[in-house]
Amino acid sequence: MANPQLRFYGFSKSRTHPRSSGVITDKYLLPESKISQKCKISQKWKTLPWQFSVGGHLSPWPTYTSGQTILQNRKPCSDDYGKRASWQQHPLGIAKPKYLEQLENYLRKELLLLDLGTDSTQELRLQPYREIFEFFIEDFKTYKPLLSSIKNAYEAMLVHQREKIQALEPLKAKLVSMNEECNQRILAMQAEERDEISVLKREKMNLLKLIDKKNEEKISLQSEVSKLRKSLAEEYLHYLSERDARKILIGDLNELRYQREDVSLSQSPGVWGEDPVKLTLALKMTRQDLTRTQMELNTMKANFGDVIPRRDFEMQEKINKDLQEQLDSLRADYEEVCKEHELLLQLHMSTLKERDQFFSELQEIQRTSTPRPDWVKCEDVVAGGPERWRMLAEGKNSDQLVDVLLEEIGEGLLREKDFFPGLGYGENIPSFLRFDGLVENKKPSKKDVINLLKDAWKERLTEEEKETFPDFFFNFLERRFGLSDAIAWAYTIFENIKLFRSNEVMSQFYAVLMGKMTESTYINQKDRIAHLLKEMTNADTQNEGLLTMEQFSTILKNTFPLKKEEQIQELMETGGWQPNSSNSDLLNYHLLFTENEEGQSEPFVQKLWEQYKDEKEQYLQELKQELGRNPHDEVTLSKLHGALMTIDPSLDKQTVIAYLSQAFELPVSELPEEDNEKQEGTVIQLQTVLERLRLADIKRMGPREPEPAS
Repeated sequence: MANPQLRFYGFSKSRTHPRSSGVITDKYLLPESKISQKCKISQKWKTLPWQFSVGGHLSPWPTYTSGQTILQNRKPCSDDYGKRASWQQHPLGIAKPKYLEQLENYLRKELLLLDLGTDSTQELRLQPYREIFEFFIEDFKTYKPLLSSIKNAYEAMLVHQREKIQALEPLKAKLVSMNEECNQRILAMQAEERDEISVLKREKMNLLKLIDKKNEEKISLQSEVSKLRKSLAEEYLHYLSERDARKILIGDLNELRYQREDVSLSQSPGVWGEDPVKLTLALKMTRQDLTRTQMELNTMKANFGDVIPRRDFEMQEKINKDLQEQLDSLRADYEEVCKEHELLLQLHMSTLKERDQFFSELQEIQRTSTPRPDWVKCEDVVAGGPERWRMLAEGKNSDQLVDVLLEEIGEGLLREKDFFPGLGYGENIPSFLRFDGLVENKKPSKKDVINLLKDAWKERLTEEEKETFPDFFFNFLERRFGLSDAIAWAYTIFENIKLFRSNEVMSQFYAVLMGKMTESTYINQKDRIAHLLKEMTNADTQNEGLLTMEQFSTILKNTFPLKKEEQIQELMETGGWQPNSSNSDLLNYHLLFTENEEGQSEPFVQKLWEQYKDEKEQYLQELKQELGRNPHDEVTLSKLHGALMTIDPSLDKQTVIAYLSQAFELPVSELPEEDNEKQEGTVIQLQTVLERLRLADIKRMGPREPEPAS
């Protein structure tokens, strides 16, 4: 069955919906009855006459209502101005044009049909208005291009807005998920804080209970002290009453004795036979003695009546002392508990502040920080697979891993280059790189470059006439590869050693070649390592390559007497010593000095090199403090000489001269003598002195003398 076509004033856009027996007009579904009705209205409208005004225009209703006139935007000088004026003076009527009524009825019915549907959307409700506007476009041929462009502009804007809304839907869902995640984190942190607060509250309650207990003990002790004082007062009153009773008893006893003596004298027959005068005198003397004794007794009673026995006094004094000690102890405990309580309160407040600060820092970090890189992803990218990457990444931090990745990337780019551009003949260009034009990339392997550098060092050490290191390097390449390939190999090796900074051999050769380190620094470090190996070999009397940990520690202390105990401990731990191991454990010392195929030393040798650089930096800092803290301070030869001898009194004259020559960049023969006035004339800045000495092999020769006590 052919799809019925809907012609309604030029509108012809209909198609059959696959799941219904109706026709979809543009955006929404219409039933068959509605389609037939619309077709009838369309046919009817085709036969309806246009509603024209008197002047030949469409009726401008509702312009002419209640006798009002709306002026048209016409110039008075136009041809139809008179016609329009006469038309405006004779209004026809106030009824709506039929064309307008038919359009409104159609719009009303279409909107009614949409309202009856249950899933009608705002987009679907725009369709009737689109149809009305297309009716106008089809009927008004003259304005059809303008109206079509207007309709297309609005449709394009609607499509743009719809696409923008659809693009924002995933962001809305993501925003909701992020909001939920943040809420969960906040709830988790609040739960943790509640736990911490509950723990602190419990601790506070325990402390308060302890304080209450101490207060109760204090009150009980005070009550005991008051009871003891009361009992002491009662005992005192008791002793007073006893004293008075004793006095009365003594008086009674004396009276009875006198009476008995008088009776005995009266009854004794021999008494009357003695001389009365003598007896009177004896009685008088006896009474005087009695009076004197009574006076002494009264004096003693007056002086010592309130005195208690020494035994009771000492016992009471001991009890009082014990109670006082207990009271002092309880008072000290109470004060200590109060201080601890205050400290806990302060700690609690500081903890709260730190918690708030950490929470704000956490929010700031979560807002600004980037996620840490997943270094495991590099296993499938780096040549050699996971095993090589694990070997490269072992013991390295993120910064060092970035350097490793840069070296891997740079190695690939370096192998892709066939030629290097020449740097020219400028004065700032090293002598071994002065060339114009393209230079061939020899593309050696990393192992070949390292072997070539080791051969260069061997030849340099055996060279009799010393020339500058860059010139020696170029002459060495000429002797090895010939004059034609020397410059190519110079560029190739220079690019390789500049790239692989993590390689020990390449980085040290690059530093010496570019003047960032003197040759003596490298040579003396190698000599120190060789001397240490020799000492270990001499201690190995059985030639088994094994040493005990005690021998290992003794050799390190004898070889490096100026190293601190912590540094010796680090070297032993790097060599394989563990804190729980015994001194009798054996160590294969040859393994400490081996190198892999890329020239990398073992961690023990690397630790020696790190300690050497740290000791040099510490030595230079002491020198800086002695010369002045301002980097722009001026330094003379005599001032530097004095500072060196102050921080390192064990320096010999030859070493001091070498340091002065390096710092002022003067030959030894041109250095002025110690008492020469020229020493004061040669002046350079402190920063320059430190930078030049940092390039040389400068180290402490002996302990610094302790400063005299003030």
